[in-house]
Amino acid sequence: MTQISILGCGWLGLPLAEDLLANEFLVKGSTTSESKLAILEKLEIKPFLIALSEDKPIGDFTDFLKDSSILIIDIPPKLRGIEKENFVSKIKNTIPFIEKSTITNVLFVSSTSVYGEAKQTISENTTPKPDTESGKQLLEVESLLQSNPHFKTTILRFGGLIGEDRNPTKFMAGKVNIENPETPINFIHQEDCIGIILKIIATDSWNEIFNGVSPFHPSREKYYTQKASELGLPLPQFDHSKPSVGKLILSDKVETILGYSFIKTNL
Repeated sequence: MTQISILGCGWLGLPLAEDLLANEFLVKGSTTSESKLAILEKLEIKPFLIALSEDKPIGDFTDFLKDSSILIIDIPPKLRGIEKENFVSKIKNTIPFIEKSTITNVLFVSSTSVYGEAKQTISENTTPKPDTESGKQLLEVESLLQSNPHFKTTILRFGGLIGEDRNPTKFMAGKVNIENPETPINFIHQEDCIGIILKIIATDSWNEIFNGVSPFHPSREKYYTQKASELGLPLPQFDHSKPSVGKLILSDKVETILGYSFIKTNL
């Protein structure tokens, strides 16, 4: 049986691990929380307490990778607030461990933030021009992984993540003077995130770049107003005094190359 190591069993990594187990993969999973080890073990995910640092990984990273052929990296950079990190260094310090392991394929969960916020239509052929520190570090990590000859890396750039327990409308409800009302939304549901990852593995689609965004792009004003109304929340108020700026992200490659059909198209 093929074994997969998931670095980061959080909001996406944990349900992904469960689906991989259901598809008869063996799964190793990492967490930074000691209390979560028992949860992983109960789900039959072999648990590892691992934290990345700017020096070297903390925990038994060698055993975490041992006998696995696929590594999924699903750890977002922490670049907000006071304690900012050097995400590039954290990932760079894992690469020697990956090179010496049985890993042949890496899937790196990235973000569409690498494209920046210019008003344009985006495909995987668009040259990334990140305008945030997070986007810049993600793009550098993408390059580090894809340029390494010891393993094949596929980059999966997700749009805004939503799910049953993760609804951005609650954050926007009742706010005023919200800019960019006409900017299209670029969201993806948790179920489709997992579905795309499973499809990449099933089709051996390595050394690729994919955008992961639902083909559903109403304007921010239309989307948030409708969803707030449906949820009985205060309606957000938008500022129309300035031209809207923002990108429309296409993920046609997911459908054409992977043959994936989105499940949650009406977000």
